[in-house]
Amino acid sequence: MQPTRDVPIVPKQAALLFVDVQNFGAHRKGAEYAGLSDKAFEARYGWFFEQLESAVVPRMQRLQSACRKAGLEVMYTTIESLTLDGRDRSLDYKITGFNVPRGSWDGKVIDALAPLEDEIVLPKSSSSVFVSTHIDYVLRNLGVKQLIISGLLTDQCVESAIRDACDLGYLVTQVTDACLSYSQERHDNSVSAIRGYCRQVTTDALIAELQAG
Repeated sequence: MQPTRDVPIVPKQAALLFVDVQNFGAHRKGAEYAGLSDKAFEARYGWFFEQLESAVVPRMQRLQSACRKAGLEVMYTTIESLTLDGRDRSLDYKITGFNVPRGSWDGKVIDALAPLEDEIVLPKSSSSVFVSTHIDYVLRNLGVKQLIISGLLTDQCVESAIRDACDLGYLVTQVTDACLSYSQERHDNSVSAIRGYCRQVTTDALIAELQAG
């Protein structure tokens, strides 16, 4: 039989991963936006936060609730250095010029998606969670073969996670309307480009699948 990516979620072998839904970039007071005037912030990021707050985070909350109810592992990765000064960051992050110090408010998952006490949060210091954390080791210890991915930004850290997870042998499901980038065009281009690496579904479709199962 020809292998396929179109495999329904089996809760006992699946995990939901939220990528970078944290105060640094998913909160209006996050350090990523430090120094911007209100006018500049609205011009550059107004659309993003309108979409994030009105539509995308509510979908993420529904996903989180449905996956918990179905017994999936719910996991999170956030941009956060292992040091205060960020000397352990990837070269790319150093060039980009931002640092989320170890233990800082910016490194925390936003309150709307707050992890439960026993849910796993992995701090990363590169675009791909598979490069700068031991997530592959953790997932294999948990018996995870299917990875559901939601998060920010669609065309950066989300896309990196999908590609690396696919190459490492996981069946990946991207929840397309529970991901977001800084413009609709960037989001749409990424969803189209990554299509060959993963199964793509909407929030409603995935929740219906979990409930039917």
